[in-house]
Amino acid sequence: MTDLKGLRLAVLAPIAWPSPPPGYGPWEQIAFNIADGMRRRGLDVTLFATGNSRFDGHVSSVIPVGVNQDRALNGDIFGALHIGELMRRAGDFDLIHNNFDWKPMTYALGVPSPPMITTIHGFSSPQILAAYYACAWRSFFCSISNADRDPGLSYLATTYNGIDPADFTFSDRPGDYLVFLGRFHPEKGTHLAIEIAKAAGVRLKIAAIPHDEQYFRELVEPHIDGDRVQFLGAVEREARNELLANALALVHMTTRPERFGLTMIEALACGTPVLGANMGSVPEIVVDGVTGFVCDDVGQAVARVPELAQLDRRACRARVESTFTVEHMIDRYVDAYAMALEGRLPPEPTQEQLRWRNHDWWDRPMAFTDLPEKPISLPFHR
Repeated sequence: MTDLKGLRLAVLAPIAWPSPPPGYGPWEQIAFNIADGMRRRGLDVTLFATGNSRFDGHVSSVIPVGVNQDRALNGDIFGALHIGELMRRAGDFDLIHNNFDWKPMTYALGVPSPPMITTIHGFSSPQILAAYYACAWRSFFCSISNADRDPGLSYLATTYNGIDPADFTFSDRPGDYLVFLGRFHPEKGTHLAIEIAKAAGVRLKIAAIPHDEQYFRELVEPHIDGDRVQFLGAVEREARNELLANALALVHMTTRPERFGLTMIEALACGTPVLGANMGSVPEIVVDGVTGFVCDDVGQAVARVPELAQLDRRACRARVESTFTVEHMIDRYVDAYAMALEGRLPPEPTQEQLRWRNHDWWDRPMAFTDLPEKPISLPFHR
């Protein structure tokens, strides 16, 4: 194992929520897990995050709380200041680990700074690829699943997201309800979870934060009755653990390829299997027939519901412990850091990568943008 003790590392976190977040905030959670894991490995870590973040190393902040915690705060302004402060101090570090999407790379184009690694937590639109292609000579990249890789880019590694299983309550007894955990957006498939639960005759508990209000009003809210379909709002820490540990399964029937899906490994850590869509990262995380079921459509998911209680919940927990812990994630990043430090700058693109970058990538479909007509089934988009 590479020894990087004493390395001066800057970890740039998003600022929608503190790091770690009290509830929802997957990017902030992973940025914190990276920073804290590297600190425990002996690196000199500075976490660039919100002022109310909790980290035992150095914290640098230009914003007191998360943008989503105070709507008076302008995310564009403070996001720019957040990146600018990192770049102002770039000379203080041996390596920068960017978890704040594409903008920090554009700053690095014109500022002398140490090697940069960007974890690509997901491409939100094809147009964002323009920034990744333009900055590919300046930043190394890590993907969070093998499925979420663009053929026009080079990657140092696939670095699966990691959690601490000790933070999650394990239960070896299956519950009697399904759960949806995340945010309201067509691509997350809350409407499909409702359809599956109703068709299978099983209660559904929904714990989610607002994102797409029209989607919620038209395809989710009309089905909430407080009994068969319950809406719990956002859940944090212990409430999240209790919800997951006592569930029959987590429903993760997304309508676009999942990049990673942090809620899936959180559920598995609680012993709760996953009923997931057969696309994106889901087959990498869920062992079909062992830690859940990977389904091609809603009908197949409904048919699998009666089999969920027969799955070994200890196998679900073991899956996380063997592959998706913080320590496994840190091992992968330590190796990636060593490669970045040795290379200093990414390699030149291959001819195949250049050909791909010259394709009409901006027209590439990545997600559903229109609400479906009722009935609420959506075809899977691969």
